[in-house]
Amino acid sequence: MKSLTVDVICRSLAARIRQGDFADSGRLPAERILSEQFSTTRITLREALGQLEAEGMIYRELRRGWFIAPPRLAYDPLLRSHFHAMAERQGRSARTEVLDAQTVVAEAGLAARLEMQEGEKVYRIRRLRRIDERAVLYVEHYLNPRYFPQLLEHDLTRSLTQLYQEEYGICYGRVGFTMLPAPLPDFAAPALKVAAGSPALFITRINRDQHDRVIDCDCEYWRYDALYIAVEVD
Repeated sequence: MKSLTVDVICRSLAARIRQGDFADSGRLPAERILSEQFSTTRITLREALGQLEAEGMIYRELRRGWFIAPPRLAYDPLLRSHFHAMAERQGRSARTEVLDAQTVVAEAGLAARLEMQEGEKVYRIRRLRRIDERAVLYVEHYLNPRYFPQLLEHDLTRSLTQLYQEEYGICYGRVGFTMLPAPLPDFAAPALKVAAGSPALFITRINRDQHDRVIDCDCEYWRYDALYIAVEVD
């Protein structure tokens, strides 16, 4: 009986979402109100909401409630473009916030990725990226300062791809990717307004320039419900 109740709630809420019942605010009523409307318990309601979240219809933000999910962003790792251009091509608005930017010491694993020595200084830039004002990506950029002197003095809300080209004459060459599902770590989850341990897509990108030098390494934590991978190969 419980599974039937969950199914009924899911179908009813899905129908209301498609009809645009919550379009004005973009969010669902509070769980207490929904529980009363369906004459069910919070446990059963949350099971139904979790199912709709898994289907990509809604998403949750800590201490804010449930929201109607916008379309997922198509992400093509083979396309050499930057975040803002990718969003704009799909009719979406993008915004970047700098959380912090400083010089740090490279530990062994990071130094190996950047083809540097352990203990050398690197630039670390932490940024939060939004699509249609929804926080979807927490990213840490690690750069070899040798190629980008005084880079931290520039406007770091802009595209680093464009900054490299315009200020340093550096263009991307080869790139290496790793992608895997992973729980959101404690340091990334608050910025994305989800609980630590929530599912995420973790992408590591090691970039080389036109001279085949490793210039930076990106560590990206995406909300799993914010994108899908779409690759086109000639």
